[in-house]
Amino acid sequence: MSTQAQQPTSGQTSLAFEIGLLLLLSLIWGSAFTLIKVAIPTIPPFTMVAARVTIAAILLILAARAQGHALPRQGRIWAAFLVQGLLQSAVPFTLISWGEMHIASGLAGVLNATPPMFVLIIAFMTGRGRWAISGRKIIGVGLGLAGVTVTMGIDTLSGIGAATPLAQMAVLGASLCYALAPLWGQRFSSLPAIVTAAGAMSCAAILMLPIAAALERPWALAPPPAQAVAAVIALAVVCTAFAMVIYFRLIHTIGPLGTTSGSYLRAGFAVALGIALLGERFTWSIVAGMALILAGVIAVTVSLPARNTGKQPG
Repeated sequence: MSTQAQQPTSGQTSLAFEIGLLLLLSLIWGSAFTLIKVAIPTIPPFTMVAARVTIAAILLILAARAQGHALPRQGRIWAAFLVQGLLQSAVPFTLISWGEMHIASGLAGVLNATPPMFVLIIAFMTGRGRWAISGRKIIGVGLGLAGVTVTMGIDTLSGIGAATPLAQMAVLGASLCYALAPLWGQRFSSLPAIVTAAGAMSCAAILMLPIAAALERPWALAPPPAQAVAAVIALAVVCTAFAMVIYFRLIHTIGPLGTTSGSYLRAGFAVALGIALLGERFTWSIVAGMALILAGVIAVTVSLPARNTGKQPG
């Protein structure tokens, strides 16, 4: 009796690995909310982001060279890197850091879990990638958003009317950037993920350093406490440099919608870390919300086996 059917296919193994990477990326980026909260009282947002992307850029360039990769020299590629650096790092990092100065982290988590919704809207409006969006994926996006709301608590949304409108718009603006970034990032499929990450992060650093210097004069600030400095270093090394390599890989393996579905998991991990590390309250709604989130992510990322109809894909 053949055992071939009992063995996982290479495609199934690869998909399981990619979903594992998505879980890891979501955990890393979920921790960023906590780290930002630790640093923002003593390190202003532009300075924090400038330090974060600069450290990450240096590490990524060194890692790329250590792996034998040279950064491209074509001007058109660097222009594309500039746009990627703006969409994925410089703009959203700054908007979220500033927004969390004015609204609760729970509300920020709900608002920042909307990139998959924006990806769907963009796909339908532009037609780009519309062919890959099925009813199952639309349901998955809805399940994920519902799961985030349940996890954070319905009462979190009650703060929308009272919170600073500009801060809400800032976090939503970051979500829009996170939706556009993987769509733009698909053009780098011919480059190694480490090279794309190094190029985009270098552009973000070049943009943010003079802005921070002009607006916040970081050299004139009081020295921040050690925990704030450690938080920024962790943001740079783990949440940016390491995470970006995973991110650009996932864009090419599970696509923009699958990659942005990690924003639901990110919000769930942010809540879980708050319970584990900050003593925040545990409720059973968190368990129910996480179940909805996982169901939504599976619906968005896992492809069903195609039926053999004898027809060629159109």
